[in-house]
Amino acid sequence: MAAVSCWVARGLVLRLPSSFAPLAPCRAMSAATSFSYNSLEVTVPAPFVYNVQMNRPKKMNALNKEMWTEIGDVFTRLSHEQECRAVVLSAAGKMFSSGIDLGDLSQLASVVYGEDDIARKAMTMYTTIRQLQDLITTMEKCRKPVIGAVHNACVGAGVDMITAMDVRLCSKDAWFCVKEVDMGLAADVGTLQRLPKVIGSQSLVNELCLTARRMGAEEAARCGLVSGVFDTREELVEAAIAMAANIASKSPVAVQGTKDNLIYSREHTVQEGLERIATYNMTMLQSEDLMKSAMAAMDKSNDEPPEFANF
Repeated sequence: MAAVSCWVARGLVLRLPSSFAPLAPCRAMSAATSFSYNSLEVTVPAPFVYNVQMNRPKKMNALNKEMWTEIGDVFTRLSHEQECRAVVLSAAGKMFSSGIDLGDLSQLASVVYGEDDIARKAMTMYTTIRQLQDLITTMEKCRKPVIGAVHNACVGAGVDMITAMDVRLCSKDAWFCVKEVDMGLAADVGTLQRLPKVIGSQSLVNELCLTARRMGAEEAARCGLVSGVFDTREELVEAAIAMAANIASKSPVAVQGTKDNLIYSREHTVQEGLERIATYNMTMLQSEDLMKSAMAAMDKSNDEPPEFANF
């Protein structure tokens, strides 16, 4: 398959637990029954892997107030869910997300214009923006790695979301657009802050954000916005779940510590990062997970990954 060759070309090998069947349909399992939402569907397609699917297909997965709130809630809960070790964020319907729901945007504008005092208008707007920022940041703060599976359009608030994720994959029909300048505002929920760190080219970031042009899947892969491109949405989601299953088969102590320190190091100097990881590992290297991993590595005859306790 083209999808497989894409992974091989990038030198990526997904070693899955023997119990994982990548072609099995995603289905809700008992561990996900408590995650009940109106705009999201939460399933457990593989051991310790949760798939959060945006589920407003008739609205092109536009983010309304309810979806914003539910995204913040689910990632906060999954961060502490013992049975979760990795998360996939995907979307139902024809596209990943068309961005913010214009109905909600209009509602916010009516609240502001209904107030006469400029200070109160400003505080209403500031409070709302900060709340939306915090809800997106729950993906970044989630202790478990978050893998985004983007198909077709990823616009505006959709870009805000994926820049807060740890890994991004997409289908070949995917396209990305920082749309806010065409709507008369500067992006304010994370894109302008995170996209420069994700891509690494300030010139390209400036171009995308100032022109609101579309960037296709191939260009997204070249610049590093995504790390894999797949022929179809089905292959994309399958690969995202396979990667999550691979991560979930490893020591939760190691995985969660790695995510935590990668995010810390992005905002701090090398020396500050080295000091923090030394302080972190002086405790975490005492975990029995280290011995289990070492023994498994030495046992060349055993293809089964070691079993780790949740963390």
